[in-house]
Parts: sequence; structure tokens; C-alpha cells
Amino acid sequence: MPSIAHVESHFEASDTVRDLVIGMSDGLTVPFALAAGLSGTVASTTIVVVAGLAEIAAGSIAMGLGGYLAARTDRDHYESERAREHRETVELPEKETEEVADVFRGYGMTEEEIAPVVRAISADRKRWVDFMMRFELGFEEPDPKRARNSAATIAASYIAGGLVPLAPYILMPSLDRALATSMAVTLLALFVFGYVKGRLTGISPWRGGLQTVVIGGLASAAAYTLARLIKPA
Repeated sequence: MPSIAHVESHFEASDTVRDLVIGMSDGLTVPFALAAGLSGTVASTTIVVVAGLAEIAAGSIAMGLGGYLAARTDRDHYESERAREHRETVELPEKETEEVADVFRGYGMTEEEIAPVVRAISADRKRWVDFMMRFELGFEEPDPKRARNSAATIAASYIAGGLVPLAPYILMPSLDRALATSMAVTLLALFVFGYVKGRLTGISPWRGGLQTVVIGGLASAAAYTLARLIKPA
């Protein structure tokens, strides 16, 4: 019988997808809510466009910076923990080898099976520290470019998302028509975005699409209602 090749396919771009989700979801929702809210208080699409562009600029910078700092913090934490583990393998080798053994005991291995494995791992300090970081502390080494890439991805996806609800106000002089078109286009974009996100992350695409539509719709409805309530007479 011919052998059948077993090919495993795993999704490995989770960090990038997470950044896209953060940037795009906020980019679609926040400017959408702002434009809807302003539509209840102003009489010109120009004001909505200017305010919307200002919000997109400020929001993309703030979100990108937040992504950079978060990724940089993860990197700094990893480096700090790695330095501590390296120091402990030098200063407390018996304790660290016992911690290696504890990892394998958790898999049900006997002491006779564990001893040669522990000796092999602890014979190379880099391999030893790598093992402790991954299996004792549960850390994966961050990509050195992660902070920069995260900032760029979040900022760019925020801008792309933010221009969707703002485009009708740029193209249409009528405030009412722009608002109605913005709502239709943005809710459709939210659904498509949620659907694609669901397919990429393994959840139900329809559920993901409906979730993003509900969240975006509630945000814009709340902003519009609040603006109408506080509008000067």
C-alpha cells in the first residue's frame, strides 16, 4: 500500500491578523460613530469630513504607537526573563536541572528516562535556557521586527477602515444621503471584515460578521442619539 503524505496546515500569522483586527475594527467603528454623531448636530458634510480626517490621523497615530509600545514591552519582558534564566543556570545549576526534570515528570516519564534527557539539555547552556524559556515559562521569542511591523499594520488598517465611513461625506454634498450611504457601506464593510476574520481565526464566519456589525451599529447609534439629545436648540 503506498504511503500517504500527511501535511499539516497551521495558521501562523496570528500576530499580523490580531493587528489588522485591532486597527480595522476601530478604524471602521470610531470614525463611523463620529460621523454619525456629527450628522445629528451639523448642517454641512465639510465639517464631518474635516473632523473625520482629523480623527483618523490622530487615531492611527495613537493606535500605532500603542501597538509599538505593547510589542516592545513584550520584547523587553522576554529579554529580562531570559537574562534571569541564564543567570540562574550559572548560579543555581542544581535547581535549574531539577526544574527541567519537573517538566518531563509532568509528561509521566520515569526518573531513569528523565536523567539522560536532562544531562543532554543542560550540557549546552543556550539550549538549556531556550528550553526553560519555552517549557517552564511558556515564552516564545518575539520577532525583533514585531514592534515596528505592529505599529505600521495597526496604523495602516485604521486609516483604511476609517476612510470607508467617511468616503460618502467626501463624495456627497447632501448630509442625509451621505449619512444613509455611510451607514450602508460601513455595515457591509463590518460584516465582510468580520466574516473574513472568522475564516482566518477559525470561528464561524457568519458569527464573526454579525458580531462586528452589531458592535459597529450600536456604537454609531449611541453616538448619533447622544448628539441629537445634546444638540443646541
